[in-house]
Amino acid sequence: MWSICKKELRQFFGSLTGYIAIIVFLLVNGLVLFMFDGNIFDMGYATLDRFFELAPWILLLLIPAVTMRSFSDEFRTGTFEILQTRPVTRWQITNGKFLGCLVVAFISLVPSVVYIFTVQQLAVGEGMDIGAALGSYLGLFFLAAVFTAISVACSSFTSNAVVAFIISMISCALLYYGFSAISKLPFLANGGDYIVEMFGIDLHYRSISRGLIDSRDIIYFLSLIIFFLFITHRNLLKR
Repeated sequence: MWSICKKELRQFFGSLTGYIAIIVFLLVNGLVLFMFDGNIFDMGYATLDRFFELAPWILLLLIPAVTMRSFSDEFRTGTFEILQTRPVTRWQITNGKFLGCLVVAFISLVPSVVYIFTVQQLAVGEGMDIGAALGSYLGLFFLAAVFTAISVACSSFTSNAVVAFIISMISCALLYYGFSAISKLPFLANGGDYIVEMFGIDLHYRSISRGLIDSRDIIYFLSLIIFFLFITHRNLLKR
């Protein structure tokens, strides 16, 4: 499994594409946080709320770009058949691909921690709530893990990397915000809106981002990850 994980890391960082994707993620978030309208200087108080609101939408582009070649290229080039001859199980292949892509997503998030120190230094008085910020980062990590599991599963359906990217992006967007959008329909206003919204990722992400670690949110994220890894495993068995 770890050999598969390291292979994914070498493949991603073996070209400028990987570095450019991470730089764009950090650059866009930095510009919105410190430069564009509604930045932290305009708000007048120390918070990273704008970053945690924007980051999921940037991850909707970043993570499908990271994972789109994970299985699609293996199928297209025929190297998946070679991979099957190695002493690794289907689950080890699935988990190795998932962990490799997740490490890339984690590496993308780590440099953004500098935003905390920057805002803290610019703040007057006690500064920002570090505990809430760390809780938000935990939510962002779980969100990245779910997006990675979804995108790896989508990549296992096709041998075309571009198709895998598009399917992954649409699937992540629908699961992230689709249920929240449906819950706003008028006929669900009598209590059904909350039930529908509970199926979406957005509600659970916002819950953790408030700094309150609820076991229900953790179970929800882990269940989604396991579910999509299971789908990936089933797709590999069909091959």
